[in-house]
Amino acid sequence: MHAIDWQKSTYSGDGSNCVNVAATPGGTVALRESDTPDTTLITTRARLGELIRALKAQQPTP
Repeated sequence: MHAIDWQKSTYSGDGSNCVNVAATPGGTVALRESDTPDTTLITTRARLGELIRALKAQQPTP
């Protein structure tokens, strides 16, 4: 099994509730919550992009 290089989201700040993301050797993307690192969500780059765009569309305008 290959080691995964987890990266902390820049939006997580200095707190303990962090989202980690990693590119997998198979070309997918892995996501996990730092408080529960044994639970991992695997998705494609395209689907993650869709999720991020949808979340940004839900943000109120300042």
